[in-house]
Amino acid sequence: MTIKPIKILQLSAAALVLSAFAYGGVSAAEKKKDAAKAPACNSLKEEAGCEARTDDCSWVAAVKDAKTGKEKRRAYCRAKPKAPAKKKT
Repeated sequence: MTIKPIKILQLSAAALVLSAFAYGGVSAAEKKKDAAKAPACNSLKEEAGCEARTDDCSWVAAVKDAKTGKEKRRAYCRAKPKAPAKKKT
């Protein structure tokens, strides 16, 4: 019994489709893993957590009124500005 060329073509097409689905499943899993990134800087409430991320976050200290000693503005963590993109000449 010999395998006809059309049958070989069908089997190779089926294998190609199955491998494409397998690759799509792997890349979807990698995308989900990337989605679980570190929380945004403005969601951090403790100074230690903010200071640990020195590359993208900075801690802003609380502002207190000198006379009353009350807090005018709470301390918070904010994102550092991103560097502007280089222009092509």
